Amino acid sequence: MENGNLAPNETMQVHEMLNLKTVCMTTSKMMEGVVFDQELKGLLEKDVQQSITAIKDLQNLLEKAPKLR
Repeated sequence: MENGNLAPNETMQVHEMLNLKTVCMTTSKMMEGVVFDQELKGLLEKDVQQSITAIKDLQNLLEKAPKLR
């Protein structure tokens, strides 16, 4: 990433992290609806908010990926 762009393998790895974080966030969001313990619900909400931030960061990082022509 010397020139500010991601290499193809880095782009693939960022995509994999983005996919994982999206699945984790979706799972936590769905679990919020079936959990009755308020402490656990609070942890799930915190996880969702942190995941949203991480997803935005990964999406910003993908803007540095080389564009296919």
